[in-house]
Amino acid sequence: MVAKDLSKMFADYHLPRFAELPTMGLFLEQTVKYVNQILSPLGSEFTLTSTMVSNYVKQKIIANPQQKTYSRQQIAYLIYITLIKNVVSLKDITEMFAIQKDEYTLAVAYDYFCAEFENVLQYVFQNQSSIRFIGGPLTPSKRLLKNTIMAIVYQLYLSKYLSALKS
Repeated sequence: MVAKDLSKMFADYHLPRFAELPTMGLFLEQTVKYVNQILSPLGSEFTLTSTMVSNYVKQKIIANPQQKTYSRQQIAYLIYITLIKNVVSLKDITEMFAIQKDEYTLAVAYDYFCAEFENVLQYVFQNQSSIRFIGGPLTPSKRLLKNTIMAIVYQLYLSKYLSALKS
């Protein structure tokens, strides 16, 4: 019964694509609020704080804000970091960004990430027998990303399943 209840949980979940992210810079608190609003349906384990953002800037994981505002590029990176930080270390996230920059523009990589994340959500939560193929050939970097997303979504499923059992 619990699994059946979970199957509808993320049926319509949508991550904003790069072109849908704000084009005007957002101040720190606005950025945090925006990212948290997008990720709130997934649960409290996907929360961003101002301190986290400041630390990511200090550690040079994301670029410094320009005139105290964060661009759509930084917002895309923050959404990605917030989603994967529970399964990938910050050091490895930095390495994954380097791989992305060598192979794809941020807009292409981010949109692929969003599509693949939604794809895996549907596969896991709706108990589909097979996962849809997205994009061109499954390169080593795409395989790395897909497996990262699978880890995130399976962890999310386990969390939601166990929470549903308790209620």
